[in-house]
Amino acid sequence: MTSEPFSLLLPVYAGDTAPFLRRAFASAVQEQTRRPDEVVLVRDGPVPDELAAALAELAAACPVPVTVVPLPANVGLAMALEHGLEACAHDAVARMDADDIALPHRFAVQLPVLEAGADLVGAALEEFDDEAQPLGTGAVRRQPPDAAWIAARARFHSPFNHPTVVYRRTAVRAAGGYRPLPLLEDYWLFARMIAAGAATANVPDVLLRYRVGAGAYRRRGGLRLLRSELALQRHLLAEGFVTPAQFARNVVVRAGYRAVPVPVRQAAYRAVFARGR
Repeated sequence: MTSEPFSLLLPVYAGDTAPFLRRAFASAVQEQTRRPDEVVLVRDGPVPDELAAALAELAAACPVPVTVVPLPANVGLAMALEHGLEACAHDAVARMDADDIALPHRFAVQLPVLEAGADLVGAALEEFDDEAQPLGTGAVRRQPPDAAWIAARARFHSPFNHPTVVYRRTAVRAAGGYRPLPLLEDYWLFARMIAAGAATANVPDVLLRYRVGAGAYRRRGGLRLLRSELALQRHLLAEGFVTPAQFARNVVVRAGYRAVPVPVRQAAYRAVFARGR
C-alpha cells in the first residue's frame, strides 16, 4: 500500500502553556516513526508572550513545513479547526491538542487504516496528571472498534476520542464541517459524518496520553456544558440522528450527568467510560 502525505492540525489558544505545547509538538512530530508531511498551527486569538515565542521557535526548528494560522481574535475550537482545515495541504489530516502526548507509533498505526478506505479513525487514550506518571497506570478510554458498533454508540455518546482522530478533510466537508457548539463540537461533527456515510473505525491501541489535570471533571459539567448538551440533543433529533425515545433518554442521562456534583461525575465517568488496562 502506498503511503500518502498527511497534515497535522494543532490549535493553540491563550489558555495553553509553552512547556506543554513543546512536549505535545515534539511527540507528534520529532518522535513519530511516521512523521506528518506538514504541521498547521492555528493560533486562536492573542496568546501570552511565552506561548507566542514557543510557536515561533517550533515553526522555525521543525523538520517538516509549518504553517501558522494567526487568528486576530479567539473564535473557539470549532472555528479555529475550520480555519486550520482550510490551510491544510493534504486530504488526510491528524488532530492533536496542545497539551497531550502522542505515542511514537501513533501515525504509523492510524494512517494505514485511513489509506485502506476509512474516512475517520480514532484510537484509545490513557489519562495522566503528570508526565512522570508511568505509561500504563492511568485510566484508559477505549471506543467501539467497528462501524456498526460506532454508529450504535453514537446515538448516546461520542464514539471517538477527539484528540486521537485522523480523518479525510473531504469527509469532514461533506458532513458540513465543524460547527460552533462549546465543548461538544466534535460529537456533533462525528454524528453528521456517520449520518453522511463516512467509513469509520477505532484502533484499540492506546496511541495518546491525555492530560487531565485537577479541573478535568469540573469541566465536564456546569451550566455552559449543560446548555451545549441540550442544544446538541435538539440538533441530533432535528437531523433524524436520534429517535424521540433516544432524545428523551439522552436528555435525562447525559444532561443529568452534567448537573451532578463533581465527585459523583468523576466516579460515574471512571466507571463507564475510562477503565484501566
